[in-house]
Formats: sequence, structure tokens, C-alpha cells
Amino acid sequence: MKDGKTKRAAIYARVSTDGQTTENQLRELHLVAERNGWPIVHEFIDQGISGAKGRDQRPAFDALWKGAVRREFDVVMVWAVDRLGRSLTHLVNFLSEIHAKKVDLFIYQQGIDSTTPGGKALFGMMGVFAEFERSMIQERVKAGIKRVRAKGQRWGRKTIEETDPDICTRILELRQKGLGMGAIGKQVGVSSRTVWRFLRGVEASSQVA
Repeated sequence: MKDGKTKRAAIYARVSTDGQTTENQLRELHLVAERNGWPIVHEFIDQGISGAKGRDQRPAFDALWKGAVRREFDVVMVWAVDRLGRSLTHLVNFLSEIHAKKVDLFIYQQGIDSTTPGGKALFGMMGVFAEFERSMIQERVKAGIKRVRAKGQRWGRKTIEETDPDICTRILELRQKGLGMGAIGKQVGVSSRTVWRFLRGVEASSQVA
């Protein structure tokens, strides 16, 4: 597992109810880190929070994500893949993000360790899924706009919905990552109401036969 460089580890643990404990998760992950010589520099724990909730509703997971982007550690350690989340979309987004930042992943229960050659190859597949998902989002935006135009309708401000498909794509990507309307608006430079109106339009257009 070692590659000649000491890897700084961050542990993420989560339980869905306040009556549960992360003690077992933490104990096993600490043992693995010790065996591999990985100093643990961060522990992120979401207590009593469902994995179905988005990033904006899981403060520790959000902090983990931001820490990975800033390269505050070299490997993320979790007990099981469902600790990261129960939404496939959110999971793929997170894994593709840390893969892009060259942060490794260790998942105890599934035996995934991207610090090894085999694990790294498996982890690399996340990029394929992420690119596929992005292309699907772009197609969804284009198809939605086309349907609305065909009906002679508008989705609000022309500069967003009709002339800036890249912003539309970004809004959907951020929403799938679990961000709220206000946070999305700040990142793409529009109001939260504009984000809400756009997402409502996408949802409505997707129901058009």
C-alpha cells in the first residue's frame, strides 16, 4: 500500500440516528491507518444524519469535500461506501472530484484501496462515469430548452436559459451535488430565485411527452 511517500489520512464516519455510534467505524479505520503508516490529520463525523441527504445537509461531509479540494490530506478513509452516501449521483460526483484532485480512497468493507495498482485502476473508472453523467446533463438541458421553445414558452431570463447553456449545466451539476438554491446562485452568479425558476422549468419540461 505504501508508495514511498507518507500519506495524510482523513476519516469520514456517519451514522443515521443519534442512538448509533461511529466508534466501531473509527476503531477499524485507525488500525488500518496505523498499519499503513498514514497519520490521521482529520476526522469528519456526521452524527444522526441520513446518507440520503445532500452535501448541504451534512456538515462533516461538506467539510471533507472542501478539504479534499484543498488537498489537506492524501487519502479518504471510510468504513463502507454507503457511509459516503446513498445517492449514486452524489457518490459519483464526490468520487470524481477527489480523483481529479489525486486524493486516494480507502473503503474498508468493500476492500477498495486506490493506493494500490488494482484499486487505482478501479478508482479511475469514476472519471468515465462522471463524463457520461455530464454529457447526460447537457443533453437534458438542450432537450428541455427545445421543448419549451416549441411550445412558445420562456424559462425566465433569456441570458440564463436560452443563451447560456453552460450555466444551466452548471446549475444542474451543483444541484446534484446537493447544494441549495442560494449556494448555487452564488457560484454561478445569479439569484437563488433564478436558480429555483430554472430548476422548476427543467422539472416541468421533463414531464412533457
